[in-house]
Amino acid sequence: MKIKVTQIKSAIGYNEKQKRIVKALGLNKINRSRIHEDNDVCRGMIKKVSHLVKVEEIQES
Repeated sequence: MKIKVTQIKSAIGYNEKQKRIVKALGLNKINRSRIHEDNDVCRGMIKKVSHLVKVEEIQES
C-alpha cells in the first residue's frame, strides 16, 4: 500500500529537526504532495510532523 503525504502548513517557526523531516519527505511548499511506500520509517517521520502534513492512503489496483 502507498500513502500520499501533503504539506498543509509551513515549517517556518518550527525547530530545525522538523524542517529536515519535511524536506526528507520530499515536501517544500504548502499543498505539494508526494507518494511514499507505507512503512515504519515513513510513518515515524509523519508522526513527528503530523501537525504540518495530511496523510491519505492510496489503494493500488
